[in-house]
Amino acid sequence: MRRAEFDTILTSMMESHPGVSDLIFAVGRPFQVESYGELKPVETHPDVQRLTPTQTEKIALNIVGDDRRLIKELLMMGSCDCSYVLNDRLRFRVNIFKQRGNFTIVMRKPQSEIPTMASLGMQPIFQDIAREKNGLILVTGATGSGKTTTLTAILNEINETQAVHVVTLEDPIEFVHRHKNCTFSQRELGSDFDDYPSGLRAALRQAPKVILVGEMRDRQTVEIALTAAETGHLVLSTLHTIDAGQAINRMLGMFELSEETQLRLRLADTVRYIVSQRLAPKRGGGRLMINEIMGTNLRVRETIAFGENENRSFYDIIEASASFGWQTFDQSIGRAYEADLLTEETAYLYATNKGKVSRAIDLSKKRRGVATDTASGLRLDLPNQPASEPALSIERK
Repeated sequence: MRRAEFDTILTSMMESHPGVSDLIFAVGRPFQVESYGELKPVETHPDVQRLTPTQTEKIALNIVGDDRRLIKELLMMGSCDCSYVLNDRLRFRVNIFKQRGNFTIVMRKPQSEIPTMASLGMQPIFQDIAREKNGLILVTGATGSGKTTTLTAILNEINETQAVHVVTLEDPIEFVHRHKNCTFSQRELGSDFDDYPSGLRAALRQAPKVILVGEMRDRQTVEIALTAAETGHLVLSTLHTIDAGQAINRMLGMFELSEETQLRLRLADTVRYIVSQRLAPKRGGGRLMINEIMGTNLRVRETIAFGENENRSFYDIIEASASFGWQTFDQSIGRAYEADLLTEETAYLYATNKGKVSRAIDLSKKRRGVATDTASGLRLDLPNQPASEPALSIERK
């Protein structure tokens, strides 16, 4: 398969359905795209009902090209990450892996333009996040929850409002930032640096004020990132966790138990914000981002330093700090339901505390004038009941 033919297939796949986020090539399946979170087949000419092992291998080799590092990773480790540029304008993030001896390719479709806070409808507190001068900011969530998009919008806000040097370490580069007020140095894993620890060490000598680390993957990366945050840099990164508490525990889990106390104190001093996010099905189609936002104050630092317990949890602290712009997932869900952006079923499905979400839904229904009480089934509730009959009959034995 020639590159021009492959580019034609990619173009037709992206235009096949609305809301395409991923392109998937798997043996025994047709060309597929993920549209609003659901896999859908794509018709091509000539039509391909089932991809063969030879076809997926040709697609993989077309993407990898003659890059020896990627070929070695694919053969030795069974998978590799890279990027693919279509028509010099769209840059895909690609993962190629082997399963049951065959190649599978997943290509994440980028947005055509740099996302902004306004275009994403992000809360005003994200502007405060972009104004931070030092410390550690984490965006967490599952794969495909929009972590990179959120970080890109924060970096764009910094680019619009500050004149600083920004160094990014990415795997791979998804959005290419133009120099505005900032000077951007974007480095890609493999072609520009060997691994995150070495790239992060080098970044400390490149006079940056802001450092983006694509992912906190290992102990060395976390340790150097904390050192950078402690020495006056603003460090932004991602973790694959579902909330603030798990983000702290995930980093603690990378170290020995004997180091936990010292690491907790370092995290308490450096963490500025933790944003956790999920993408939920939106009423009427599409997807909606719901998020948990936690900043830092005395209670947060104390909880990071000494851990959660029955009387002290991140959830309770965030819930009580709504006046600062913080919010739990349940508060975010409640606001989305109030705005008629989520169905009741989806709200319950994505809730952390279903009882609190249920109360928020009931209050929302009352404000709308929707009845929330249901008939009990007792004869007292039955219409046209004869006055001579008792409301409730009790059989005595």
